[in-house]
Amino acid sequence: MNIACIQMDIAFGAPEKNKQTVGRYMEQMARDVDVVVLPELWTTGYDLTRLTDIADEDGEETKTFLSELARTYDVHIVGGSVAKKVADNITNTMYVVNRNGDVVCEYSKLHLFKLMDEHLYLQAGETTGLFSLGETTCAGVICYDIRFPEWIRAHTLHGAEVLFVVAEWPLARLHHWRTLLMARAIENQCYIVACNRAGKDRNNEFAGHSMIIDPWGNVLAEGDEQEAVIKATIDIHEVQRVRARIPIFSDRRPDVYKIFEKKD
Repeated sequence: MNIACIQMDIAFGAPEKNKQTVGRYMEQMARDVDVVVLPELWTTGYDLTRLTDIADEDGEETKTFLSELARTYDVHIVGGSVAKKVADNITNTMYVVNRNGDVVCEYSKLHLFKLMDEHLYLQAGETTGLFSLGETTCAGVICYDIRFPEWIRAHTLHGAEVLFVVAEWPLARLHHWRTLLMARAIENQCYIVACNRAGKDRNNEFAGHSMIIDPWGNVLAEGDEQEAVIKATIDIHEVQRVRARIPIFSDRRPDVYKIFEKKD
Protein backbone atom coordinates (compact mmCIF):
# COMPACT_ATOMS: atom_id res chain seq x y z
CA MET A 1 0.00 0.00 0.00
CA ASN A 2 1.59 3.26 -1.17
CA ILE A 3 0.61 6.19 1.05
CA ALA A 4 1.09 9.95 0.74
CA CYS A 5 0.43 12.65 3.34
CA ILE A 6 -0.20 16.17 2.06
CA GLN A 7 1.48 18.35 4.69
CA MET A 8 -0.01 21.62 3.50
CA ASP A 9 -0.14 25.12 4.89
CA ILE A 10 -3.80 26.00 5.38
CA ALA A 11 -5.21 29.35 4.33
CA PHE A 12 -7.03 30.73 7.37
CA GLY A 13 -10.79 30.64 6.89
CA ALA A 14 -10.59 30.18 3.09
CA PRO A 15 -12.20 26.87 2.05
CA GLU A 16 -12.10 27.50 -1.71
CA LYS A 17 -8.43 28.43 -1.68
CA ASN A 18 -7.59 25.33 0.33
CA LYS A 19 -9.53 23.11 -2.07
CA GLN A 20 -7.48 24.55 -4.91
CA THR A 21 -4.30 23.70 -3.02
CA VAL A 22 -5.42 20.11 -2.48
CA GLY A 23 -6.40 19.85 -6.14
CA ARG A 24 -2.92 20.95 -7.24
CA TYR A 25 -1.23 18.43 -4.98
CA MET A 26 -3.49 15.64 -6.20
CA GLU A 27 -2.74 16.45 -9.82
CA GLN A 28 1.00 16.31 -9.10
CA MET A 29 1.22 13.00 -7.31
CA ALA A 30 -2.01 11.07 -6.73
CA ARG A 31 -1.56 8.61 -9.60
CA ASP A 32 1.52 7.14 -7.88
CA VAL A 33 -0.22 6.24 -4.61
CA ASP A 34 -3.04 4.14 -3.18
CA VAL A 35 -4.02 6.37 -0.25
CA VAL A 36 -3.82 10.15 0.15
CA VAL A 37 -4.16 11.73 3.61
CA LEU A 38 -5.05 15.35 4.39
CA PRO A 39 -4.58 17.26 7.68
CA GLU A 40 -7.14 18.32 10.27
CA LEU A 41 -9.54 21.18 9.44
CA TRP A 42 -7.88 21.56 6.05
CA THR A 43 -10.69 23.67 4.59
CA THR A 44 -10.83 26.37 7.27
CA GLY A 45 -7.95 26.02 9.67
CA TYR A 46 -8.68 27.12 13.23
CA ASP A 47 -10.89 30.03 12.22
CA LEU A 48 -13.26 28.92 14.97
CA THR A 49 -15.07 32.19 15.52
CA ARG A 50 -16.41 32.17 11.92
CA LEU A 51 -17.33 28.50 11.67
CA THR A 52 -21.05 29.22 11.70
CA ASP A 53 -20.49 31.05 8.40
CA ILE A 54 -17.82 28.91 6.71
CA ALA A 55 -18.48 25.37 8.01
CA ASP A 56 -19.68 22.86 5.42
CA GLU A 57 -23.44 22.25 5.68
CA ASP A 58 -23.76 18.53 6.48
CA GLY A 59 -20.34 18.04 4.89
CA GLU A 60 -21.93 17.89 1.45
CA GLU A 61 -19.42 20.04 -0.44
CA THR A 62 -16.51 18.17 1.12
CA LYS A 63 -17.93 14.73 0.33
CA THR A 64 -18.59 15.74 -3.28
CA PHE A 65 -15.11 17.25 -3.66
CA LEU A 66 -13.30 14.24 -2.19
CA SER A 67 -15.41 11.74 -4.11
CA GLU A 68 -14.63 13.42 -7.41
CA LEU A 69 -10.91 13.45 -6.64
CA ALA A 70 -10.97 9.79 -5.60
CA ARG A 71 -12.64 8.70 -8.83
CA THR A 72 -10.49 10.94 -11.01
CA TYR A 73 -7.19 9.68 -9.61
CA ASP A 74 -8.29 6.14 -8.64
CA VAL A 75 -7.13 6.64 -5.05
CA HIS A 76 -8.49 6.23 -1.52
CA ILE A 77 -8.61 9.52 0.42
CA VAL A 78 -8.48 9.91 4.18
CA GLY A 79 -9.93 13.39 4.02
CA GLY A 80 -8.35 14.93 7.07
CA SER A 81 -11.20 16.67 8.81
CA VAL A 82 -13.49 19.61 8.14
CA ALA A 83 -15.92 21.70 10.11
CA LYS A 84 -19.32 20.11 9.49
CA LYS A 85 -22.46 22.07 10.29
CA VAL A 86 -25.75 20.37 11.12
CA ALA A 87 -28.52 22.60 12.47
CA ASP A 88 -26.97 24.53 15.38
CA ASN A 89 -24.05 22.13 15.89
CA ILE A 90 -20.59 22.01 14.32
CA THR A 91 -18.31 18.99 14.51
CA ASN A 92 -14.69 18.40 13.53
CA THR A 93 -15.36 15.57 11.10
CA MET A 94 -13.21 13.19 9.07
CA TYR A 95 -14.49 11.71 5.82
CA VAL A 96 -12.82 8.69 4.26
CA VAL A 97 -13.61 8.05 0.60
CA ASN A 98 -12.61 4.93 -1.31
CA ARG A 99 -11.32 4.94 -4.88
CA ASN A 100 -14.88 4.43 -6.18
CA GLY A 101 -15.89 7.72 -4.56
CA ASP A 102 -17.93 6.09 -1.78
CA VAL A 103 -17.79 7.55 1.74
CA VAL A 104 -16.71 4.60 3.91
CA CYS A 105 -16.20 6.45 7.20
CA GLU A 106 -17.46 9.55 8.96
CA TYR A 107 -15.75 10.20 12.29
CA SER A 108 -16.07 13.30 14.44
CA LYS A 109 -13.30 14.19 16.90
CA LEU A 110 -14.08 12.56 20.23
CA HIS A 111 -11.72 14.53 22.48
CA LEU A 112 -11.98 18.31 22.14
CA PHE A 113 -8.87 20.35 22.91
CA LYS A 114 -9.83 23.05 25.37
CA LEU A 115 -6.47 24.83 25.14
CA MET A 116 -7.46 25.89 21.61
CA ASP A 117 -11.09 26.63 22.62
CA GLU A 118 -12.53 23.75 20.61
CA HIS A 119 -15.14 23.08 23.27
CA LEU A 120 -16.55 26.59 22.80
CA TYR A 121 -17.28 26.12 19.11
CA LEU A 122 -17.46 22.38 18.42
CA GLN A 123 -19.51 19.41 19.54
CA ALA A 124 -17.65 16.21 20.39
CA GLY A 125 -18.28 13.08 18.35
CA GLU A 126 -19.68 9.82 19.69
CA THR A 127 -18.77 7.19 17.08
CA THR A 128 -15.69 5.08 16.28
CA GLY A 129 -13.26 5.72 13.47
CA LEU A 130 -13.16 2.15 12.13
CA PHE A 131 -13.31 1.55 8.37
CA SER A 132 -11.93 -0.75 5.68
CA LEU A 133 -9.87 0.02 2.60
CA GLY A 134 -10.03 -3.08 0.45
CA GLU A 135 -9.18 -6.00 2.72
CA THR A 136 -7.41 -3.84 5.30
CA THR A 137 -9.09 -2.74 8.54
CA CYS A 138 -8.14 0.82 9.42
CA ALA A 139 -9.06 3.51 11.90
CA GLY A 140 -9.00 7.28 11.85
CA VAL A 141 -8.51 9.67 14.75
CA ILE A 142 -7.98 13.40 15.02
CA CYS A 143 -5.07 15.20 16.69
CA TYR A 144 -5.71 15.34 20.49
CA ASP A 145 -7.18 11.82 20.31
CA ILE A 146 -3.64 10.35 20.31
CA ARG A 147 -3.20 11.41 23.95
CA PHE A 148 -5.86 8.85 24.89
CA PRO A 149 -4.26 5.40 24.42
CA GLU A 150 -7.41 3.63 25.55
CA TRP A 151 -9.25 5.09 22.55
CA ILE A 152 -6.56 3.93 20.15
CA ARG A 153 -6.42 0.47 21.73
CA ALA A 154 -10.20 0.11 21.38
CA HIS A 155 -9.75 0.37 17.62
CA THR A 156 -6.88 -2.11 17.36
CA LEU A 157 -8.81 -4.57 19.53
CA HIS A 158 -11.45 -4.41 16.81
CA GLY A 159 -8.99 -5.24 14.06
CA ALA A 160 -7.38 -1.96 13.02
CA GLU A 161 -3.97 -2.53 11.42
CA VAL A 162 -3.39 0.99 10.12
CA LEU A 163 -4.18 4.06 12.22
CA PHE A 164 -4.59 7.32 10.33
CA VAL A 165 -4.00 10.44 12.43
CA VAL A 166 -4.86 13.89 11.08
CA ALA A 167 -3.80 16.95 12.98
CA GLU A 168 -3.02 20.62 13.45
CA TRP A 169 -0.35 19.95 16.06
CA PRO A 170 1.65 22.97 17.32
CA LEU A 171 5.41 23.29 16.95
CA ALA A 172 5.77 23.99 20.68
CA ARG A 173 4.85 20.35 21.41
CA LEU A 174 6.66 18.66 18.53
CA HIS A 175 8.44 16.30 20.94
CA HIS A 176 5.07 15.09 22.26
CA TRP A 177 3.78 14.57 18.71
CA ARG A 178 6.68 12.35 17.67
CA THR A 179 6.86 10.43 20.95
CA LEU A 180 3.12 9.76 21.19
CA LEU A 181 2.91 8.55 17.60
CA MET A 182 5.80 6.13 18.00
CA ALA A 183 4.36 4.89 21.30
CA ARG A 184 0.94 4.28 19.73
CA ALA A 185 2.60 2.26 16.94
CA ILE A 186 4.67 0.14 19.32
CA GLU A 187 2.00 -0.57 21.92
CA ASN A 188 -0.64 -1.42 19.30
CA GLN A 189 1.72 -3.12 16.83
CA CYS A 190 0.15 -1.26 13.92
CA TYR A 191 1.13 1.22 11.26
CA ILE A 192 0.68 4.88 12.08
CA VAL A 193 0.08 7.31 9.24
CA ALA A 194 0.03 10.82 10.70
CA CYS A 195 -0.63 13.91 8.58
CA ASN A 196 -0.02 17.24 10.29
CA ARG A 197 -0.28 20.71 8.79
CA ALA A 198 2.60 23.10 8.18
CA GLY A 199 2.76 26.87 8.53
CA LYS A 200 1.16 29.39 10.87
CA ASP A 201 -2.16 31.01 11.57
CA ARG A 202 -2.93 34.16 13.56
CA ASN A 203 -2.33 32.46 16.90
CA ASN A 204 -0.24 29.33 16.33
CA GLU A 205 2.79 27.91 14.60
CA PHE A 206 2.36 24.29 13.54
CA ALA A 207 4.85 21.45 13.67
CA GLY A 208 4.60 19.68 10.34
CA HIS A 209 6.63 16.49 10.78
CA SER A 210 4.01 14.22 9.29
CA MET A 211 5.13 10.64 9.91
CA ILE A 212 4.60 7.10 8.66
CA ILE A 213 5.65 4.56 11.29
CA ASP A 214 5.79 0.76 11.14
CA PRO A 215 4.52 -1.66 13.85
CA TRP A 216 7.98 -1.83 15.44
CA GLY A 217 8.00 1.93 15.90
CA ASN A 218 10.46 2.58 13.06
CA VAL A 219 9.92 5.83 11.19
CA LEU A 220 9.57 5.05 7.48
CA ALA A 221 9.07 8.66 6.40
CA GLU A 222 8.94 12.04 8.10
CA GLY A 223 8.55 15.60 6.95
CA ASP A 224 10.17 18.70 8.35
CA GLU A 225 8.33 21.91 9.21
CA GLN A 226 7.71 23.01 5.62
CA GLU A 227 4.96 22.17 3.15
CA ALA A 228 5.67 18.76 1.62
CA VAL A 229 4.27 15.44 0.47
CA ILE A 230 5.45 12.55 2.66
CA LYS A 231 5.37 9.10 1.07
CA ALA A 232 6.04 5.51 2.12
CA THR A 233 5.08 2.00 1.11
CA ILE A 234 3.72 -0.23 3.86
CA ASP A 235 3.48 -4.03 3.98
CA ILE A 236 0.23 -4.80 5.76
CA HIS A 237 1.37 -8.38 6.46
CA GLU A 238 4.04 -6.95 8.76
CA VAL A 239 1.35 -6.20 11.34
CA GLN A 240 0.54 -9.87 11.87
CA ARG A 241 4.22 -10.84 11.83
CA VAL A 242 4.96 -8.36 14.63
CA ARG A 243 1.89 -9.37 16.62
CA ALA A 244 2.94 -13.03 16.38
CA ARG A 245 6.49 -12.20 17.48
CA ILE A 246 5.38 -10.40 20.66
CA PRO A 247 1.77 -11.52 21.31
CA ILE A 248 0.57 -8.64 23.44
CA PHE A 249 -3.05 -9.01 22.35
CA SER A 250 -3.31 -12.62 23.52
CA ASP A 251 -1.37 -11.78 26.71
CA ARG A 252 -3.78 -9.07 27.81
CA ARG A 253 -5.61 -9.60 31.16
CA PRO A 254 -8.91 -7.74 30.77
CA ASP A 255 -10.45 -9.95 33.47
CA VAL A 256 -8.10 -8.35 35.98
CA TYR A 257 -8.31 -4.86 34.49
CA LYS A 258 -11.98 -4.86 35.50
CA ILE A 259 -10.96 -4.62 39.16
CA PHE A 260 -10.72 -0.86 38.67
CA GLU A 261 -14.28 -0.72 37.36
CA LYS A 262 -15.50 -2.45 40.52
CA LYS A 263 -13.83 0.17 42.71
CA ASP A 264 -15.32 3.15 40.86
